[in-house]
Amino acid sequence: MAGGNAKKSNASGGGKKKEVKKETGLGLANRKDENFGEWYSEVVVNGEMIEYYDISGCYILRPWAMAIWEIMQKFFDAEIKKMDIQNCYFPLFVSPGVLQKEKDHVEGFAPEVAWVTKSGESELEVPIAIRPTSETVMYPYYSKWIRGHRDLPLKLNQWCNVVRWEFSHPTPFIRSREFLWQEGHTAFATKAEADAEVLDILELYRRIYEEYLAIPVVKGKKSEMEKFAGGLYTTSVEAFVPNTGRGIQGATSHCLGQNFAKMFEINFENEKGEKGMVWQNSWAYSTRTIGVMVMVHGDDRGLVLPPKVASVQVIVIPVPYKDADTQAIFDACSATVASLSEAGIRVKADSRDNYSPGWKYSHWEMKGVPLRIEIGPKDLANSQVRAVRRDNSAKTDIPRDKLVEQVKEMLDNIQQSLFDAAKQKRDACIQTVKNWDEFVEALGQRKMILAPWCDEEEVEIEVKARTKGEMGACKSLCSPFDQPELLEGTKCFASGKPAKKWTYWGRSY
Repeated sequence: MAGGNAKKSNASGGGKKKEVKKETGLGLANRKDENFGEWYSEVVVNGEMIEYYDISGCYILRPWAMAIWEIMQKFFDAEIKKMDIQNCYFPLFVSPGVLQKEKDHVEGFAPEVAWVTKSGESELEVPIAIRPTSETVMYPYYSKWIRGHRDLPLKLNQWCNVVRWEFSHPTPFIRSREFLWQEGHTAFATKAEADAEVLDILELYRRIYEEYLAIPVVKGKKSEMEKFAGGLYTTSVEAFVPNTGRGIQGATSHCLGQNFAKMFEINFENEKGEKGMVWQNSWAYSTRTIGVMVMVHGDDRGLVLPPKVASVQVIVIPVPYKDADTQAIFDACSATVASLSEAGIRVKADSRDNYSPGWKYSHWEMKGVPLRIEIGPKDLANSQVRAVRRDNSAKTDIPRDKLVEQVKEMLDNIQQSLFDAAKQKRDACIQTVKNWDEFVEALGQRKMILAPWCDEEEVEIEVKARTKGEMGACKSLCSPFDQPELLEGTKCFASGKPAKKWTYWGRSY
């Protein structure tokens, strides 16, 4: 990016007069509507979210991205602690014997498992897997720790990295070989307790997307074909990216039933001295959340960050003119930062003197800062500041004595506006269809399709096969919990058999 080069050339200039960088080289070469994939790669790099790494499918998460992850982590961690879920940490390595214990589970993950085969120059006698997820890492110890009903429920979570050696189109945040996530693993005496927790966690995931990232999601249940390998049922929050017409699984909350308990012998004795098997859940969300946010809100000037997750919510920029009292302008900027900071707003001033104000505007727009405050001689004279919104470029003059309350109000408004705009775009992409012809037409228009379905796996396999093409096959995204009325006699859009429920379909990431 131009900024980086500018700094280097100035630094080497020694005693020479500082060269002020003009507004150059900061724009994006690709437009969101014209070349989405290239636009996305450019935005995450130029917005200083990630840097590409020399191993394909791996990315460096820069502080600008990590700060967003930490804000979501702080919210989620506090919420699960209220539910008496405790944090722990299990090793990264899995022995092959344990990994292969649950047949469906290992088959689901086998193609993506990375293996350690050597130590120095010597081959390992037994290769060791790197966790793609931790069910098989943790459950042998659940079997050891759970003996009687007093040991239940056991509710653990870990914040960690996992490795899935994907080969299909790695995309920063969305599909990478290593990513950060949290994974919760809980065990209960009864199915009712497990069922209730699945939905409590799913609601937290909805809140992360809707309240923090300002992205509308659909809560629902995955089909048998799309559920977690080895689980009983999977619920998810599904987002949609209108520009590509693709759904994206936002986060998942699984009820594992008693399948893993059977394999790993996680048994307990109840109050009456009878033997029982535990009911288990696992649930996770990952750094993929950040990618969805970039895709949904970003524009042709770069990132657009919702205020709730922005590490810098307000950037203050001095705009000195030639004969202006520069010191007074800088002092006003410092005072603005101090009062906003004291009110709990994440704010900083950009007082670097080797960049022009115009260059700074573009730089912080690229990084998606929700609100820019400019202070020039005229603002100083009128005891005001000028505020410019990143989401819609609206400019407002704010009297200094109303600064804190108006900025807070604007940030709340930006957060809500981003959600409303995203919901409006998403809703415009939802199409209800009744038959195959309507379905194919809607798919061609990159819609998120709501269709009546007979809930048969063979039919879903057939839909996948019949829609294979350059764009990739279409699959079921989820059956929403909020079901529209299914009139008697409604037929499945694909098979013509009696429909059992409404399900969302689409291409997906």
